[in-house]
Amino acid sequence: MNLASIDLNLLVAFEALMEERNVTRAGERVGLAQPSMSSTLTRLRVLFGDDLFVRTASGMRPTARALALVQPISDALGQIRGVLEPGSAFDPASAQRRLVIGVTDYGDLVVVPPLVAALRREAPGIDLVVRPIIDAATSVASLEHGDVDALIGGYLPASTRITRCMLFEENFVCIRDARHAKRKARLSRDDYTRLPHALFSSAGGDGHPGAIDTMLARHGRKRRTAITLAHVVAVPFAVAGTDLVATMAERIARRFAATAGVSIAPVPYDVEAFTIDLLHTRRAVADPALRWFIELVNRTCKKL
Repeated sequence: MNLASIDLNLLVAFEALMEERNVTRAGERVGLAQPSMSSTLTRLRVLFGDDLFVRTASGMRPTARALALVQPISDALGQIRGVLEPGSAFDPASAQRRLVIGVTDYGDLVVVPPLVAALRREAPGIDLVVRPIIDAATSVASLEHGDVDALIGGYLPASTRITRCMLFEENFVCIRDARHAKRKARLSRDDYTRLPHALFSSAGGDGHPGAIDTMLARHGRKRRTAITLAHVVAVPFAVAGTDLVATMAERIARRFAATAGVSIAPVPYDVEAFTIDLLHTRRAVADPALRWFIELVNRTCKKL
């Protein structure tokens, strides 16, 4: 293929179509009216010999060929933008920037504190806004639309418009009142289902079974949830001084165990670990500050 005969702006249009899934909005992003953007889509289809995007009731759905092209085109455009962008060498020490991230309760407690410390050391001119992830699907949509720069947390939904990077794995542990634990340090399976449980649910107890309930159902067991709390940090303090047991992420449990007066024990069932992920859009490839920030998050999480 002769590159001189190809309009590289078609690749920019492809990127906009992939992220917006709407011809009109994609045209607005690249400065084209709707008829011109439709013409550009036709040229893209000819260039790649594929429909690329199929119109549906929910928007333009990418074909398998379009999905296969996403990463190579994104990488190519990122390299071109990096070469052409003036002052592309990013200096965190002198940078002035505002970044917005969405985090789960877990991310707020475990990832954000050391991340803030790293930012203050390495990039004191960068301001960080941290927003809560209350509804994961809504937060992913905000990321796709550019309202936030990145998301950090576990159990975040997948999207073909989003790049996902696993930061680390987290395990579940049990917590109990420390005085009760002195009498019996480890919980048996019967203990685990007999004792009343404290549960964290950011939705305020919406009744949907979580990973623990699904696991117990496989064993033909069920637990009684005696109290449901809307904030994970409240769980160890609610358990302390009671007969309650709770199952929670190990790093959070260890952070609050001594302060709350609870003891940590293994879950008496095999429970799969879960991942804490960083989500960002492909726009990060073309943004030196955001690329640096993503690398900082990765470096910070390796020490956790």
